[in-house]
Amino acid sequence: MQKVLLVCYLTIFISCTSQTTEKEDKDAIKTVMKAQGIAWSKNDLEGFMKGYWKNDSLKFYGSSGITYGWKQTLANYKKSYPTKEHSGTLTFKIEDVSKIDTGSYWVMGQYFLKRTVGDTNGVFIIIFKKINGEWKIVADMSC
Repeated sequence: MQKVLLVCYLTIFISCTSQTTEKEDKDAIKTVMKAQGIAWSKNDLEGFMKGYWKNDSLKFYGSSGITYGWKQTLANYKKSYPTKEHSGTLTFKIEDVSKIDTGSYWVMGQYFLKRTVGDTNGVFIIIFKKINGEWKIVADMSC
């Protein structure tokens, strides 16, 4: 009986201590986006893509329609932003981070690219999901 109680207490303790607060989740998501901005601004598109779910089910929706999969999304970025002059310096203005459900959030905001070939900006909504303990973008709509 004591062993059963010990197992129950340990299970409750582990599940309580492994959960994060919304603030911790939001901070972790913002950290991912900050790292993405740094990587993008170095024209390190593979580094930028570390924020995305490396899976064929990743969805990206932009002005050219929907793209499925991590590899195709990276290929599209490489085609559209082949050099540092094209990728420029990326900054985000995050307008809202809201919890959808346990382990998933949406982020709404604006992006700004300062570039020698001409500045550009737009809006986005991205969906983050916690996968294997890491926050990853599973869907992105940017225009």
